[in-house]
Amino acid sequence: MSTQPRTPAEARAPLSRARVLRAAIALADEAGIESLTMRRLGEELGVGPMALYRHVANKDDLVDAMVDIVFVEIGPPSADGDWKTAMRERAVAVRDALIRHRWAIGLMESRMNPGPANLAHHDAVIGCLRAADFDIGMAAHAYSVLDSYIYGFAATQLALPFTAADAGEVAESMLRPFSAGAYPHLTEMLTDHVMQPGYDYADEFELGLDLILDALELTLEAARERA
Repeated sequence: MSTQPRTPAEARAPLSRARVLRAAIALADEAGIESLTMRRLGEELGVGPMALYRHVANKDDLVDAMVDIVFVEIGPPSADGDWKTAMRERAVAVRDALIRHRWAIGLMESRMNPGPANLAHHDAVIGCLRAADFDIGMAAHAYSVLDSYIYGFAATQLALPFTAADAGEVAESMLRPFSAGAYPHLTEMLTDHVMQPGYDYADEFELGLDLILDALELTLEAARERA
């Protein structure tokens, strides 16, 4: 069964690499990367699996290209202006793309044959940091800590057993089986923070991001003073 009904125009459209990739991303977005097989993708497109191999070499080529499209969506950081602003905007864009395409979290940095958008993105991030006077070692460290935070936060956000709308209800149900005072610090955080109106775990992202960027700025200033 197709995840999304095809319009008559889509059904008549000739098969192309771009159309195959759009369908693959839509399938992975809806049903997860584990659902993405050449047979299932062919069914989505109304063709046999062998027809796909005219447009993608194999499953790895398909996934490499899908990841490259996510990097296109993110875009490179701005080469103009303040490096902290560029890194902050880039981090938000990456996190948002990962929330849209949850299947991509474990694949973005794992490709053995990365596409041009993937490579260009990495090059632009390094270039932005180097232009801000990070030496190459510190640029590598900054890139690592930023991506560890971004990917880790996105994975945690997607794994939470509640949404912003029901966070308070879930938190209250967690505490209900236990006696008052059993877990005082956790209870305080849940009752005074999580269960308050307007709470959304996603809002934690930019606060943590700013702490990291501020720490990197202090490290950069110290390096400049030593130089």
